[in-house]
Amino acid sequence: MAKKDTNKEKNTAPLIPEEDRIIKTEYSELMQKSFIDYAMSVIVARALPDIRDGLKPVQRRVLYSMNELGIRSDRPHRKSARIVGDTMGKYHPHGDSSIYDSLVVMAQDFKKEVTLVDGHGNFGNIEGDSAAAMRYTEARLEKLTEDAFLADLDKDVVDFVPNFDETEKEPSVLPVRIPHFLINGSEGIAVGMTTSTPPHNLAEAIDAQIAYLDHPELTTRELMQYIKGPDFPTGGIVVNQEDLEEIYETGTGKIRVRGRVETEKGRNGHIHLVITEIPYTMIGAGIGKFLSDVAALSENKLTNDIIDISNQSSKEGIRIVIELKKDTDVENFKNMLYKKTRLEDTFGVNMLAIADGRPETLSLKEILRHNADFQYQINTRKYTNLLEKERKKKEIQEGLIKAVDVIDLIIEILRGSRDRKMAKACLVEGDITGIKFKYPESAMMAKGLSFTPAQADAILDMRLYRLIGLEIEALMKEYEETCANIYRYEDILESRRSMRAVIRKDLMAFKKKYARERRTEITQAQEAVFRIGSAEEDRELYFLMDRFSYAKTMEPSLTERNMEAVKESYTWYFKARSSGKVCIFTEAGQMHTVRMQDLPAKKLRDKGTPIDNVSNYKTEAERTVFACSQETLLGGRFLFVTAKGMVKIVEGSDFEAARKTIAAARLQEEDRIAAILEVKDETALVLRTAGGIFLKFALSEVPVQKKTAIGNHGIRLSGSDFVEAAYLIGEGHPGTVTADGQEVDIARMKMSKRDGKGTKKL
Repeated sequence: MAKKDTNKEKNTAPLIPEEDRIIKTEYSELMQKSFIDYAMSVIVARALPDIRDGLKPVQRRVLYSMNELGIRSDRPHRKSARIVGDTMGKYHPHGDSSIYDSLVVMAQDFKKEVTLVDGHGNFGNIEGDSAAAMRYTEARLEKLTEDAFLADLDKDVVDFVPNFDETEKEPSVLPVRIPHFLINGSEGIAVGMTTSTPPHNLAEAIDAQIAYLDHPELTTRELMQYIKGPDFPTGGIVVNQEDLEEIYETGTGKIRVRGRVETEKGRNGHIHLVITEIPYTMIGAGIGKFLSDVAALSENKLTNDIIDISNQSSKEGIRIVIELKKDTDVENFKNMLYKKTRLEDTFGVNMLAIADGRPETLSLKEILRHNADFQYQINTRKYTNLLEKERKKKEIQEGLIKAVDVIDLIIEILRGSRDRKMAKACLVEGDITGIKFKYPESAMMAKGLSFTPAQADAILDMRLYRLIGLEIEALMKEYEETCANIYRYEDILESRRSMRAVIRKDLMAFKKKYARERRTEITQAQEAVFRIGSAEEDRELYFLMDRFSYAKTMEPSLTERNMEAVKESYTWYFKARSSGKVCIFTEAGQMHTVRMQDLPAKKLRDKGTPIDNVSNYKTEAERTVFACSQETLLGGRFLFVTAKGMVKIVEGSDFEAARKTIAAARLQEEDRIAAILEVKDETALVLRTAGGIFLKFALSEVPVQKKTAIGNHGIRLSGSDFVEAAYLIGEGHPGTVTADGQEVDIARMKMSKRDGKGTKKL
């Protein structure tokens, strides 16, 4: 029987073209992979700056493109459209608007500590007017950009990578020689993360960098002797100096900035409150919003002192004038502006950058460390390349000096050779084959020649004028300078101390040339407190907060008329004095206080303000379990029940504190507050667990303790069960409660002892 040709059968299957093949895969996995790829592309290639040069890719490409076009500080400005077109066509194919926006921001001195681009024309202003179209404006590089960002590009100090279509090369990072990430700061929104770094004073940032170079073991507090805090281009006053150390230690936090306010005398004895500096966050439409907010103070009858508001700002600077009545309490009015307008605002800090190829939130010390490492890296490459060039130069200079001594022989070799190749072979190897010498002894001398190939080429290319005496002296002088350079470069590369001295010298030169005085004042100020009208005007208001933690105040008459709608829409609602505070307890055992004056007065359908805007409450991480007015809290007694069944009663006076946030309870590990109830004339307590277990016992069994006590066991829990609710029973209290859709009569429930197992009722 003939053997079957299996190979032939295999080859008979039709071949499917690559483009027609269907690959079966899980749709969710494909979407996840595609989204992650997209997110990382946005994070690394568009939205976040590189910690080494402090630039986003679009900024880096704009500066490099301008350098390649030769648009330098000592040359005329060029049309912005030309710069944008060149950048987009060669390096950044993501649309002209993003490129032009980046160019504009780098030229705006009210956004950047140091501008990198010298703009000519309408590049926008601090009040929010946008720049003119790119066809109208012109730009060129600033001198600082040339000196500190682009000067060493020709020395092969950074890697060049192909552009998007591999027709050009672009630098992966610019060899920036100053801590630019700190100096100009950065803002950007990526996928799932944001960066927000405030600008800093150039001189202070350089001083801190030098201090770190000299003493890498310095702590954040010690480094802050050099870098005091942010230095915003708009000036202003940072008023939470005590928080800065933690912000620079962690890389995240909130900086509170106030505008600078001066008082002048106006006509008819009126007072002029003049705002000369604004918070950095007010750049743009913020000034118009501020003027509207000031006008709203009068409209909402928070003050009757305002006569007129005018914005007299110009190219010379900010000047917003508020004319007040002559009997105005100026300090109280200023504090009202700080609390009710954006004259005091918060700058959220998140010093996120691409470090070692991945996004990372960095502390001040880590930023300085990355910058120091980068300086050592680029200087090592720079001086390695310079050393190589000097060694090649030395080789050629030695050859020319040696050639001068035997110039007659060399001329005889050149005259007797048929071509350059024959002459070079004689100079390098002493090969005299085919060369005609005038004197026999010349042939013997020629055999002893041993120039290097590079020296031979230099000799063959040498012009006769180099034989002039003065030229020979100049050659000897150049040789001595080359030897000195080689010695210096070798010392820099072999000694970290010498390398550090070079970096230090460069930094000091930049500081001397480009430093300027600090604009932003750093201080520790008390929280702004103001009163509305006179003390007699203190009145009752309703506090309302919904399940999304948006809070507001409402007039009692309006609230009570719409009580049914209030109960449906708001989780917490109660009366409090307009001059008082509200206390909010969270399941984590924290108590946050909020001033009623800090909350907006709204109508029923109006949305309130997020509670975390006026307190330390963290909306995304905390859950409210109880809220009441401070007046109610300090005058009462309160039962605390935890999920693990611990119970205690705490006197309300124990919660009196000046701070915005205090620890209201001490909790065991993995425990949380399940309920807080005000104790009045109740006699019994009922605990209900998630598993439907009820336990009723006398309230007198619950001890009165301090807020720092853990409490006593209220119920014994089994397995993973936990306390879900608590009820107090007394005269006037309902006898039934609803649990999991069922009504349970807790009034008739049998009384037990504290720390019992309870009974299942569901």
